[in-house]
Amino acid sequence: MGFGLESKDKSILTSTIATVLNMKGTQVYSVTPEQFAIDAVALMAEKGIGAVLVVSAGRPVGILSAKDHSKRIVLEGKSSQNTRIHTIMTSPVITISLETTVAQAMALMTKKRIRHLPVMDGDRLAGIVAMGDLGRSIMAEQAHAIDQLHGYIGHNYPR
Repeated sequence: MGFGLESKDKSILTSTIATVLNMKGTQVYSVTPEQFAIDAVALMAEKGIGAVLVVSAGRPVGILSAKDHSKRIVLEGKSSQNTRIHTIMTSPVITISLETTVAQAMALMTKKRIRHLPVMDGDRLAGIVAMGDLGRSIMAEQAHAIDQLHGYIGHNYPR
């Protein structure tokens, strides 16, 4: 792939999604398939997020991003007030587990050209991660590693 995400070396990219969720939190904003597109857009605007999970009977059945809304409502001249979410959501939804590594999640997002992944803990929804969350996780790990190296290099060795 050329991004170095498949490296077998022990690195920050071997951190799991569980670690990312511990840093970010597990809050998931969701809508139902029967709601109108305007409800999803209003929720995304209110929460400052780029996508909402579509949930039915406690299970993720799709995802709706601002990009989906633009392509399937705005560009097609439909009405957000009269269009049900199930007609424009991306489905089936791609999910990952808590044990998925950051590298695996990034590779999947790149391959599928998506920016959000719901996280499952067995049959239970555990959270959702976005590409930005993974980037922040990597930067935090790198900052920690740099601090460790500075501490190691900065010590005065006995003569």
